[in-house]
Amino acid sequence: MRHIEICSLGVLSDGRAVTGYWLRNEAGMKVLISDLGGTIWQLHALDRDGNLADVVCGYDDPKALEASEGYIGALIGRFGNRIGGAAFEIDGENHLLYANDNTNHLHGGKIGFDRRIWSVEANDGDEPQLKLSLVSPDGEEGYPGTVNVTVTYTLRQDNALVLHYHATTDKTTPINLTNHAYFNLGGFASGTIFDHVLCLDASDYLSTDEQLIPTGKRVPVEGTPFDFRQPKRVGQDFTPDERCRDMQIAGGYDHCLNFTSGEALDGSVPLRGYLEHPASGRRMELYTNQPCVQFYSGNFLVDDGNLLKGGVVKHKQMALCLETQKMPDSMHHEDFTNVMLRPGEIYDYTTIYRFVTV
Repeated sequence: MRHIEICSLGVLSDGRAVTGYWLRNEAGMKVLISDLGGTIWQLHALDRDGNLADVVCGYDDPKALEASEGYIGALIGRFGNRIGGAAFEIDGENHLLYANDNTNHLHGGKIGFDRRIWSVEANDGDEPQLKLSLVSPDGEEGYPGTVNVTVTYTLRQDNALVLHYHATTDKTTPINLTNHAYFNLGGFASGTIFDHVLCLDASDYLSTDEQLIPTGKRVPVEGTPFDFRQPKRVGQDFTPDERCRDMQIAGGYDHCLNFTSGEALDGSVPLRGYLEHPASGRRMELYTNQPCVQFYSGNFLVDDGNLLKGGVVKHKQMALCLETQKMPDSMHHEDFTNVMLRPGEIYDYTTIYRFVTV
């Protein structure tokens, strides 16, 4: 049995072809990934009755993705999340970035890794694998150093989708890679995510200012809507109003939650929590050796005229993101995570989304 099939996904506005790669396992799970941005276009997972549903948002046409914001399903780099003031210093030298989020830099800038066509090496087998590669040249989007990046997707027989991130550089540069998949485990067009149950072993979160830039304050989750240490419905404490200023600013959840044990330095990829859809029985376990996750409840999903798969109209809170990463704007806060990659060092992180039923 072949576990990888290649297909055409269409063309971009400049005529470049976009290629898709179906990964399948023996259990019936299947994932469609494109060379455009390493984007997860489709992800079909089983429910407790053995029925498949596509549980990620995405587009049918690459031109719709190209015309839209939201980074739906894509790999994000060179730096995921926000950098305040679109600038940073390394050894006294100031580096100016492209400001694409008010006066700040977001998700890699004007043409981030999500907009690039990646080189792909497909390795068929019982656990099919795609190795995507990209070279980010010195000065791209204002970042110093030539960075060589590979992201490897593996679909395991236990219904786990593994993302392994690897990067090197020839000059010191910040790097913070992640994936921006939007999940709704009832099926991406099945409603809102308020009925999903979320559990995260995160003891504090980063408060932000009005532009969603971290203030530098790490807030204990105890007694706040951000406490998911015990499983609870996403909608249970959803209070984007004066009752919770951080949620009011963001219109919901859009915050970095910091795992209790921090970065895993022993080579392990620990279980950090899970997302569950009680009605279908689908549960997505989250494993990562990254120290944080950006929990985003889809507050800025709006009908922009670019329809999702099957002509579905986007709407707020129809899906959520669990973007494993380091802390946003870390280079401006001494006690935040180290995001600088230096020559001779290797950026090496793994995130696993494992699908089970309950």
